[in-house]
Amino acid sequence: MLTLTTLASGSSGNCTLVSDGDTHILVDAGISCRRITTALKGLGVDPAALSAVLITHEHTDHISGLTTLTKQRRVPVYASRGTARQLCYRIPFLEELIRPFAPGACFQVGGVEVESFPTPHDAAESAGYALSAGGRKAAVVTDLGHVTEEVRRGIRGADLLLAEANHDVEWLQSGPYPYFLKERILGQRGHLSNEAGAALACAAVEDGAHTVVLAHLSHENNTPERARQVVGDALRRMGAGHVVLEVAPRSETGRRYVV
Repeated sequence: MLTLTTLASGSSGNCTLVSDGDTHILVDAGISCRRITTALKGLGVDPAALSAVLITHEHTDHISGLTTLTKQRRVPVYASRGTARQLCYRIPFLEELIRPFAPGACFQVGGVEVESFPTPHDAAESAGYALSAGGRKAAVVTDLGHVTEEVRRGIRGADLLLAEANHDVEWLQSGPYPYFLKERILGQRGHLSNEAGAALACAAVEDGAHTVVLAHLSHENNTPERARQVVGDALRRMGAGHVVLEVAPRSETGRRYVV
């Protein structure tokens, strides 16, 4: 059995737990160590039993709790080579714990197989992850400006997709953000709109996904209702209205999905 639970998902912090019951892996650690520890205990997971942390990229909302977490727990940290360099600049002792890889590499963490793939984002070398155990597969894909063929290959065969649906384009364009920030978000190395997230979700469903969880929603330029409407409409148009579609909470633990 494979399960996925978001501990937080949004511009203020991102952290997701994937577990096969014995191996417990965090994807990102973008909330405080205290919040991570409290959330894990609430899920019945001993923080001392963490097997690894997978980091997608070095932006603060994905690593803010990493220093304290690794200092206290000495848990291995997996990151692309480019991301690993950035992390080690910021956290000197992390060199003892870091496990660098080239995006596209596959590796084993306990009973879970991890597939990595490059994602186009304005970071050193960002990556997405697909995690498999017991014949089930969950893919975590946020923080990317557009969907590449590498991303499509990475999510292929996933039973569950955690997909970015960051913003409504019109709301962002007409909103209060400065021009440079709007351009960054809308760029090819920025974030996925609801429509782009819908296309990603549809691609996963075409390849067999039965659950889609929308993630990394902007607080200012999106709402859970708007994201769910856009993606849900796209799924219904392709005849996939049966797919479970939900939105991850921004700042609290979400539901536990059995993949």
